[in-house]
Amino acid sequence: MTTEFTNLVDLASERLGGAVLHANDDFFAPKENLLKASAPVWREGVYTERGKWMDGWESRRRRTPGFDWCLVRLGLAGRVRGVVVDTSYFTGNFPESCSLEACAAPPNADADALAGGATEWVEILPQSRLGGDSQNPFAVTSDRRFTHLRFKIYPDGGVARLRVYGEVVPDWEAVRRAGGLVDLAAVENGGLVVATSDEFYGHRALQGQLPRELFARSLRPARDGGRARRVLPLLRGLARASAAHEVAGAHATLLRGRVARRGRGGVRALPNPPGRRRQPPQALRHPVRRRDRCLTSKTWAAPPRS
Repeated sequence: MTTEFTNLVDLASERLGGAVLHANDDFFAPKENLLKASAPVWREGVYTERGKWMDGWESRRRRTPGFDWCLVRLGLAGRVRGVVVDTSYFTGNFPESCSLEACAAPPNADADALAGGATEWVEILPQSRLGGDSQNPFAVTSDRRFTHLRFKIYPDGGVARLRVYGEVVPDWEAVRRAGGLVDLAAVENGGLVVATSDEFYGHRALQGQLPRELFARSLRPARDGGRARRVLPLLRGLARASAAHEVAGAHATLLRGRVARRGRGGVRALPNPPGRRRQPPQALRHPVRRRDRCLTSKTWAAPPRS
């Protein structure tokens, strides 16, 4: 399954802080499974005291008309561009349809406050039919910034995973109050990998979620007799970081394969990726060599492959 919005960040990822705060019913399988980073799995012959073990969120059969629902806190607030409702391994017990509502609430809002009448919920996905044991993608067109979701399934059943893809929209007022330098390439500040020369070991949408896989992509053995090539992603930082937010002097620079922050106080090297040898500090005081790839706020240049 490939859709354009799946190249964006999964705003609900548990590795980014996403969580299912409440579910009205998770009798057969717990709600926490819904946002697991790993793909759903099937365990043949494994049962719990309540029935067959399933890797997902599963509610009981309803005896009355209605729907089951759960509340999701997004790990990063932003604009939702699409969702994928994954019903893998749910064949006869998947919901007939689903819908999605969203709201903008304080980060510390609990389930009781969200379920109260004061919360303004906006429907971003009308009731849509689902297929069993499959990934069901749905595009979302709303341009509003949201922090929480209410996921409804009709009338009941099980869903393996919920992926919520979108564009991160930071709270710049909170960033301004915090002060200091801002990493404009960070996913939590709206940074986005828009293109790479190679995604053999991992997809660019994993940025900010799987550091080991993200950095493993940086080196891929050459198959044409040449040396292993260094692969660096193109990063898009948000232009909203302006003088009004006191971060006009901050921009990201890829320096000899390391990510550095350049601000009014000079260049600061960020921690090396796991498994990467630490370079001597003096490397940051020398100009970038021509054979290295360097990404700045204005240009990106790469040497020809040989």
